[in-house]
Amino acid sequence: MSTATEMPARDWVAGTWTIDAVHSHVGFMIKHMMVSKVRGHFGTFSGTIVTGATPDTSSVEATIEATSINTGNPMRDDHVRSADFFDAAEHPQLTFRSTGVRLVEGDFLINGDLTIRGVTQPVTLTMGPPEFGPGMEEGTGKAGFSATTEIVRHDFGVSYNGPIPGGGAALGDKVSIELEIEADLVSEAESRS
Repeated sequence: MSTATEMPARDWVAGTWTIDAVHSHVGFMIKHMMVSKVRGHFGTFSGTIVTGATPDTSSVEATIEATSINTGNPMRDDHVRSADFFDAAEHPQLTFRSTGVRLVEGDFLINGDLTIRGVTQPVTLTMGPPEFGPGMEEGTGKAGFSATTEIVRHDFGVSYNGPIPGGGAALGDKVSIELEIEADLVSEAESRS
C-alpha cells in the first residue's frame, strides 16, 4: 500500500494552482421520486490547489456560489436557492477546506470540511491521479483533477422533502458530487520529477 510520503506520480508537478472555472465542472446527482436521478451543476466557483512534494503536504480550498445552481429548470433552481434548501440569501457560499491528503492504493483521499447552509461536516473526496501538462502559452502549466464524494444532505440542515401520495419521498437523502477540475499553475515549487 502506498504511503503519504511517497512521490505520488511520475510526472508530478509540485506547485500552487488556481481553478479554471470555464473549463471545470462541479456537478451533483440526487434521487428523485424514488425512481430516477436529477443532475445539476454550479456555474460560479473558485479555489486554490497546492500539490506538495508529497500528498501529505498538499491542500485544497474552494468556494461555490449557492445562487449559481443549475438543474435545467429555473423554477426548481429558485426553490433550491430558497430557505427550504440552501437558504442562499443567508448562506451565499458553499466552502471546502482540506484537512489532510493521503495516497492509498493509487487513489488520493482528500479529507476536509464542507460547509453548506452554515453547517460544517467532515467529508472525504476520492481522486484518481492528477494529470499535468503545458498551458497554451510558454512557461504556463495546466493540471486536471477528477474527484467524487457522497454526502447526506440532512447532515447539513438541507432537510426539505415533498411527500409522494401513497408513501415515499420526492428527494433522496444522499447526494453524489462529481468534480472535473482544470487548474492553472500560479507558481511551481520544484521541477518535474
